[in-house]
Amino acid sequence: MSRHVRTGDPEAREPLLTGEHLEELNSDEGEVIFERSSSNISRDAGGSAHRRLTYEEAVEEAGFGLFHWLLLVVCGWANASDAVEILCVSFLLPTARCDLLLSSSDMGLLTASIFLGMMVGGYMWGYLADQRGRRRVLVVSLTVNGVFGGLASFAPWFWLFLLLRFISGIGVGGSIPVIFSYFSEFMPRLKRGAMISSLATFWMAGNILAAGLAWLVIPRTWAHVSLGTLDFQSWRLFVVLCSVPSLTSALLFKLLMPESPKFLMEAGCEKEAIRVFQLMFKLNTWGKGKNLPEFGLRISSKKRGEKETRSGASRRERLACFLKKAVVPVKRMFKGSLRSRSIALLVVFYCISFGYYGLWMWFPELFERIEDGGSPCANVSLTSPLHNQSCYPVKTAVYMEGFIIAVSNLPGNIFTILVMNRTGGKALLSCSLLVSSLSVFLIYVVQTKAQSLIVSCVFSGVSVIAWNSLDVLGTELYPTQLRSSALGFFTGVGRVAAVMGNVAFGKLVDTNCAVPVLLVSALLLTGGLVALLLPQTKQTELT
Repeated sequence: MSRHVRTGDPEAREPLLTGEHLEELNSDEGEVIFERSSSNISRDAGGSAHRRLTYEEAVEEAGFGLFHWLLLVVCGWANASDAVEILCVSFLLPTARCDLLLSSSDMGLLTASIFLGMMVGGYMWGYLADQRGRRRVLVVSLTVNGVFGGLASFAPWFWLFLLLRFISGIGVGGSIPVIFSYFSEFMPRLKRGAMISSLATFWMAGNILAAGLAWLVIPRTWAHVSLGTLDFQSWRLFVVLCSVPSLTSALLFKLLMPESPKFLMEAGCEKEAIRVFQLMFKLNTWGKGKNLPEFGLRISSKKRGEKETRSGASRRERLACFLKKAVVPVKRMFKGSLRSRSIALLVVFYCISFGYYGLWMWFPELFERIEDGGSPCANVSLTSPLHNQSCYPVKTAVYMEGFIIAVSNLPGNIFTILVMNRTGGKALLSCSLLVSSLSVFLIYVVQTKAQSLIVSCVFSGVSVIAWNSLDVLGTELYPTQLRSSALGFFTGVGRVAAVMGNVAFGKLVDTNCAVPVLLVSALLLTGGLVALLLPQTKQTELT
């Protein structure tokens, strides 16, 4: 009696379930998809047997190896491409402000535009990923990000540049939450924490890539080309190069990556899920000549892949129905046992996003004020120094310092990978937010530019631990049907907070600098304390 897949017959890979097992398929026993026990072995007419495994056991059966490292590289490159797209604006401002004739308020609006796009796209793409599949949404959102990000480099007017950056942000808002949902659903339980932390480190790689590209390209005069009425300066070439990672990521997902097996199980796509497990096993045992033993799948009785048809519905009614369904996941997140964790995550996402993005974009301004000594908030300039600077020749110091701060993420990323599986995301999230709060408060103590650079590096290295921990917790706190929707929703909340943080600094940094700095410190402290209310998810099974 063979227990191996018969590769010569495609139909042999499909499990045959008897009538008594069809009754089991329609049961609602939690999230169990496979079941391993002596009583859960079905036989077809020929007498061959199938094991029936839980989802986690099926992932373990597929092994861990080459497939997962390939998955890490592809998903990591996509995560890095999002970092490049978000952070590139801060590097192009010193020169783009002259070519586009930007005022300080225009620059603030440009900085906020991508966050506004991410706010719009975050939940929308997350909902579609839970309904239509993770891989498909990743391909489309990354393509939107890359295409419109690249087109922005040719915009001759500020309003058009702003619009294209906003649309690019909609694409970024979709890929960030979906990448982590997709990635986590391939991971064995004991490896998940460390692997998600490894995926999160690619944000640092994107940060370094953006800073390095800016350092290499923007100061170069050879990149200046006249295209008719458009003066194509070096910063425009930088914008084009920053769109390449997103486009290549979309291509890699389209050509190489399968759909999430967990999503396929929930969607009732049995044969497709089996093929994914076979692919995982084949790559993980490459060169060993092994075959994946046969097993049967217990799929969800409600097939979300089935399309509801309403032949008599008008376009407006279909749109209203879609919007009504899109709100359902949010309602589920704040009901029953999920309510307390959703409220806690809402507070944590708001606090860290307001503090991190609000302070990060204004670090150069605060550093500028300590050139003559003293606290950065003691040297208030009522006139923005940007109005008194020339754009050319381009100064390279800002790009060098940005590169150093980006590299300072490395110790925090390494630390997260090494200890995540042992401590869990909850403890790391809380501790890192508390230390980040203290490092922001120390801004009052620094007296020199060297000290300010050290403080910013400490803040960068510690805060990245909080972000990595949040990525792990977010994927483990919600079931498959809500995972991408939840991450998309909280990412959108974070973008609102990022916009508010930048606006708050812009309004108060000249008149009352102490208020936004102390506000950031207080919010990070609040987030660290609220994180203690989250449940522990260390090495938990995905539901």
